[in-house]
Amino acid sequence: MSFTTPPRPLDVTAVFPQLAPLARTATRLHPRPGSPSPHDSSVGGPLLWPADQPWPYCEGPHVRSGARGVLSPDDLRLLRRNRAAAADRRRRDPQAPAATPEELATERRIKAGRPWPEGPIAMLPVAQLYVRDIPLLRPPGEWEADLLQVLWCPFNHPAHPRTSLFWRSAATVTDVLVTPPEPPAIQSRGYLPEPCLLAPEQVTEFPDFMELSKELQQQLADLRRWQAAGAAVDSAYAAAPDEFYREKLSHAPGWKVGGWTRWGLTDPIPRLCPECGTEADPLLTIATTEWSARTTSWAPEEEQADPTPLLPGTPPANFTMIDVARGYDLQLHVCPASPDHPHIELVQ
Repeated sequence: MSFTTPPRPLDVTAVFPQLAPLARTATRLHPRPGSPSPHDSSVGGPLLWPADQPWPYCEGPHVRSGARGVLSPDDLRLLRRNRAAAADRRRRDPQAPAATPEELATERRIKAGRPWPEGPIAMLPVAQLYVRDIPLLRPPGEWEADLLQVLWCPFNHPAHPRTSLFWRSAATVTDVLVTPPEPPAIQSRGYLPEPCLLAPEQVTEFPDFMELSKELQQQLADLRRWQAAGAAVDSAYAAAPDEFYREKLSHAPGWKVGGWTRWGLTDPIPRLCPECGTEADPLLTIATTEWSARTTSWAPEEEQADPTPLLPGTPPANFTMIDVARGYDLQLHVCPASPDHPHIELVQ
């Protein structure tokens, strides 16, 4: 599996040379449904977790929201399988029933929900990333590690899952935990990742428009600057060429390691390590969608030529079936000084 980000419409550094020193390399992960093993880089797959290391639990608090019950991971997986089967059945025969009696009975039972869980909650695997697949991935400080594991509590803390990061050396794991514990329930269906394999690809990014100097923002918004440099701005952006930069030239959407931080839900804020005050670096973007209606130019060439069927009942390009804060991304930043310092969670 390999995916290729289409070339950007133009070399933005030729138009605005002051952007050249701000270029950063990011690794797009391109998660797509598959059957990963503990020895694969994955989203939502099994972890290379030592059998003699306790599995992480979240102590809460886990505050009830609304009167609806919660779903178990197994119930949600069954619900997804049934809906995928129904969608496939309708594709083959448009006259086929939208749901069989068995599927309807299963959905009624599952939608009734389960009781609100009490006590600590077992955390769910979100991502496992090997340095061999993502060479730019390096642990903070001088510590030698070649594997990053990301887990989260599938309950709101307060508006998104709480994450935990674990760096380790894969070679030291000789006995793998085969059946890790699972939480008895999850608060949101979007907190259970669909198992996905990755196809890492390096791309060049530039800062979010909101992180640029006011002078450069004004230049990017001035169509005459683009025209003077001979740049062919998409005519749809003639009235606002800064949007052309935001959507097609700055930073890639979707799951990625490194690169630049995305902003939009809020203005940029300082990302300083709570422990030592060092500026934190972007580590991992956990994305709801791989691209949106405004960023389709970032869709891989292979899928633009031969579109991949999307999982049923999800937003566009939501291959992992994760949904963070109703369509946003959860961006993790780490202190470059030490892996022991707390990381920063940012929803944008």
